[in-house]
Amino acid sequence: MAAPEAWRARSCWFCEVAAATTMEATSREAAPAKSSASGPSAPPALFELCGRAVSAHMGVLESGVWALPGPILQSILPLLNIYYLERIEETALKKGLSTQAIWRRLWDELMKTRPSSLESVTCWRAKFMEAFFSHVLRGTIDVSSDRRLCDQRFSPLLHSSRHVRQLTICNMLQGATELVAEPNRRVLETLASSLHTLKFRHLLFSDVAAQQSLRQLLHQLIHHGAVSQVSLYSWPVPESALFILILTMSAGFWQPGPGGPPCRLCGEASRGRAPSRDEGSLLLGSRRPRRDAAERCAAALMASRRKSEAKQTARAAPATRVTRRSTQESLTAGGTDPKRDLHPPATSHEAPGTKRPPSAPATTSSASSSTSSSKRAPASSAPQPKPLKRFKRAAGKKGPRTRQGSGAESEDLYDFVFIVAGEKEDGEEMEIGEVACGALDGSDPSCLGLPALEASQRFRSISTLELFTVPLSTEAALTLCHLLSSWVSLESLTLSYNGLGSNIFRLLDSLRALSGQAGCRLRALHLSDLFSPLPILELTRAIVRALPLLRVLSIRVDHPSQRDNPAVPGNAGPPSHIIGDEEIPENCLEQLEMGFPRGAQPAPLLCSVLKASGSLQQLSLDSATFASPQDFGLVLQTLKEYNLALKRLSFHDMNLADCQSEVLFLLQNLTLQEITFSFCRLFEKRPAQFLPEMVAAMKGNSTLKGLRLPGNRLGNAGLLALADVFSEDSSSSLCQLDISSNCIKPDGLLEFAKRLERWGRGAFGHLRLFQNWLDQDAVTAREAIRRLRATCHVVSDSWDSSQAFADYVSTM
Repeated sequence: MAAPEAWRARSCWFCEVAAATTMEATSREAAPAKSSASGPSAPPALFELCGRAVSAHMGVLESGVWALPGPILQSILPLLNIYYLERIEETALKKGLSTQAIWRRLWDELMKTRPSSLESVTCWRAKFMEAFFSHVLRGTIDVSSDRRLCDQRFSPLLHSSRHVRQLTICNMLQGATELVAEPNRRVLETLASSLHTLKFRHLLFSDVAAQQSLRQLLHQLIHHGAVSQVSLYSWPVPESALFILILTMSAGFWQPGPGGPPCRLCGEASRGRAPSRDEGSLLLGSRRPRRDAAERCAAALMASRRKSEAKQTARAAPATRVTRRSTQESLTAGGTDPKRDLHPPATSHEAPGTKRPPSAPATTSSASSSTSSSKRAPASSAPQPKPLKRFKRAAGKKGPRTRQGSGAESEDLYDFVFIVAGEKEDGEEMEIGEVACGALDGSDPSCLGLPALEASQRFRSISTLELFTVPLSTEAALTLCHLLSSWVSLESLTLSYNGLGSNIFRLLDSLRALSGQAGCRLRALHLSDLFSPLPILELTRAIVRALPLLRVLSIRVDHPSQRDNPAVPGNAGPPSHIIGDEEIPENCLEQLEMGFPRGAQPAPLLCSVLKASGSLQQLSLDSATFASPQDFGLVLQTLKEYNLALKRLSFHDMNLADCQSEVLFLLQNLTLQEITFSFCRLFEKRPAQFLPEMVAAMKGNSTLKGLRLPGNRLGNAGLLALADVFSEDSSSSLCQLDISSNCIKPDGLLEFAKRLERWGRGAFGHLRLFQNWLDQDAVTAREAIRRLRATCHVVSDSWDSSQAFADYVSTM
C-alpha cells in the first residue's frame, strides 16, 4: 500500500504545481490583476487547470461545455480564446451569463486604446471583433503573439467579419487586394451582408492593380451588398482616377475594368436585364458600349494632360482646338458626308504661350461650313443640330477593342463630358469645356448643351455620401454634379471644406434636377466651406428653392463672399435663376443650422427663409451679426408668427448684450422647449436689472424644459439668482440647465445647492458644470456636488482654471 500512496501523493503534488503554474500564466495573460495569488493547494488552481485543459480541447468538448451548469460555465468563459468565446455567446445568454466584462478586459489588454468619451459602447464583443478584423487586415496585430487570438481551426478574418459594421480603408488602399483575393471569398461575402459604412482616410496615390481590387471590392460591398454610407476624410490632393472611381461606384455604376474578371454575381441574366428605372438616367449613353465610368474618365484625362504637356508649339488655327476624327473615321462611325464634315486634326487645348486674351471672342466666323460647324454658336443664336464629334485618343493610347458605329460616338461623348472641364486647371482654355460646364448660365446640368444621356445599367447605390476636406477639382465637381442630378437613392449629402468656389452653381443646378426626379429621397444636406461666391443667406435661399422637400439643412461659410463687397465692374454675377427675388415656396424644412462669416447679415433675407419654413422645429444661428437690435427683434417676431412648430432655438457666439428685451421676449415664448445662449455676452450690461427680469420670465414659462447658458460670465451672483427659478412659487418645468464656463466658484455652487435643498425641489434632471473655477477649493466643490446629486444628475470635470486664466490674459 505504501507504493500507491506515494504515487498518489506525487500525483497530487504534480497537479498542484501544474495548477499553480497555469494560474500564474493565466493571470498574466487573461485574468485581471489580483492582489495576492492563491497557494499551490488552493482548490481554484486545480479547477483552473481543468478549465485550461477544456479550453485547449474545445474542438472535441464544445458541445459538452455548452451543456455545463451556469456557475461552472461562468468560470470557464474567461479561459476561452476569442473564437470560442464568441461562439458560446448565445448559450451564455440563455443561462443568464454576460461576457461583456470579458470582452472589455480583452479590449484593454490587447487593443490598448481607450474609447472616446463621446462614444457609448453598447456591445464590447462587436467593438472588439470589428477592431480585431481591421488590425488583422492591415497586418498591425500578430495573432500568434497571444494564445487568446490564435487557433488553427479558425480564420481570424472570417470569424470576425460578421461583426464588422464599419470598415476604414487608408493610405494606399491597404486591405482591398487581400479582401478580393480568392482565399478570402467567404470573408467578402460575409462583409457584403454585415457592412454598412465604408470610410476612406488619408488616401494616397495608388497603382492600377490596387484600383482594380478596389473596383471589385466596391462592386461587391455596394452593388451586391448592404453598404449604405461612404465617407471620405482628409484627402488634400485627390487622385482623379481614384476619386471618380469611388464616386461612380457609390452611385451604382460598374463595369469590369480592362483585363478584370467578370462579376460572378451579376451573371449573364443581370447583364441582359433592362435598365433600372427607379434611379433615373445619367452619365452613360443608351448606345454606349458597357465600359467603366471611372476608368474611361481617368484614362482619357491623364492621356490628354500628358499630350498637352508634351506639345511645344501652337497649332496654326487657334479656332480648331478640339480634336476631331479623320474623314475615314467619320465615314465609318456615322456615315456622314465627307464634304460636310471634313476637319483638320487638332489638339484638345492650346499649347503654352498661345492662350487667348479674355477679351477675345469665343468663336471666329468662317465662310467654310466645315469650319463653322466645329465652333460654338453665339449665345444669342439658337442651337443648331449637328453630328457629335469624336475626340482623338492621345498618342500611343490603344483602346481595349475596336469601336465602330454609333456606339463609338456615344462613348467618346461620355469621355468628353467628364474630362472637358479639367483642362482649365492647367491654365489652358477650352471652348467646348465652357459649354459643357454651362458657363454659369443656368443651363440644365443634366444636358449641359448635349443630348440626354441614358444609363444602360445601374446597380444598387448608397444613401449617404460624406466628403470631408476633399478639395474638388473642376472635373471632380463636374462628375459629382452629373451623378447627383439622378442619384434618387441619396438621402444625406455632406460636403465639408471642399473648395467648391463657383462650382456651387453647378451643384445647385444638379440638386434642382435631382429634386425634379421621381422618387428623390434627399432629405439632409450639410454644406460648409471657407468661402462662397454667394452670401450665405442667398445661398440658403437658393438651396431651399432647389430642394423644397429637404428636412435638414446645415450650412456654414467661414469668410465673407466677394459679393459682400462692392461688385467689380465687368464681373458676371451668378445665374439669375439661382438668386431670383421671387418668394420662396413653402418647404418641408425641420432643422436649420447656419454658421455665418463676420459682417452684418440682412435680416429680411433670413426672415424670408423662416417664413417659408412653417414646419421648422430646430433653428441654430452661429456667429450671426445683425445691423441693430431691431433687426434681431424682427427675426424673433418672424419666428413667433410663422414658426409655430419651433421647439429648439440656439444662438452661439453672438453679441446679445444690447438685445436684452429680445431675450426676454424669447423666454416668454410658450412654444419653445429648449433655448441655448452660448457665449452670447448676456450679462455684460445691466446684470443687476436684467437677471431678475430674466428669472421672472422663466418662472412664468411652464413649457421650457432646457436652458443652456455656457460662456456668459454668470458668476456666483448670477447663479444664485437663477436658483429662484426653482422656488416654490415658480411654474417653471426646467429640467436641464447648462452653466458651463461661467466663472462659478465652489462657495457659490454650495450656496446654490443649499437653496435647492431648502425649497425641497425634486430632481430636475441634468446640471452641467464644465470649465468652472471649482478647483480653487476642492473640498467645498466636492461638498456642493454631493448635495446637488441628491437633486439632479451633475456632470462636471477636473479643469485647471489658473492655466485657462493665463491663456485668457495672454489674448487680451
